Amino acid sequence: MKTKDDFLNGQILLIDKPLEWSSFQAVNALKWAIRKKFDLKKIKIGHAGTLDPLATGLLIICTGKFTKKIPELQGQIKEYTGTFTLGATTPSYDLETEVDETFSTEHITDEDIKSATKQFLGEIVQVPPVFSALKKDGKRLYEFAREGKKVEIKSRKIEISEFEIVQIEMPKVHFRVVCSKGTYIRSLAHDFGKSLQSGAHLSSLRRTKIGDFNVSNAVTPMVFKENL
Repeated sequence: MKTKDDFLNGQILLIDKPLEWSSFQAVNALKWAIRKKFDLKKIKIGHAGTLDPLATGLLIICTGKFTKKIPELQGQIKEYTGTFTLGATTPSYDLETEVDETFSTEHITDEDIKSATKQFLGEIVQVPPVFSALKKDGKRLYEFAREGKKVEIKSRKIEISEFEIVQIEMPKVHFRVVCSKGTYIRSLAHDFGKSLQSGAHLSSLRRTKIGDFNVSNAVTPMVFKENL
């Protein structure tokens, strides 16, 4: 059993974030549980890399003195699995917003889908989604997007070291991606659809690894509370 001092001195906690929870909610749930259990007025706690509410999987949460390790953990390579849905786009590039355009997928073969991954391997330039938490002029991009304002978003260099098509069940395409910090899988979904002369959006996402940390060793916030 972990003691109060363990958490204050620093812990790296592996959490499997539930669907529709924000990363902030997950951190808060742990914070309250730890404070209540050990009767603490406050404890330092934070996460090493956000996951969208519609994504599940590995969230690394650091407590106490280990919050200093967050920048180093954020920089590590990540692995994701998930699903692209071909033939339709959404403004947010995922299911947070409604479909705004549909496209034919009849021209797309399984071979096309598999070979389309090649153009995304290595160092590539990617434009983050307009519905993202990145800041411009002190405001988050999604705030501009919700107001219907057009904003110019700077592209960024990212690196994709592995991009594998696991299964094809049209219009759904199941994938696995290993990528650098700063990669938006939603943008990858959008660009992947474009490369097939169709549209696509991200319909499910799970983060499976961050560096050497694996989601198979993670617990949900509820299980964490029970184990305290």
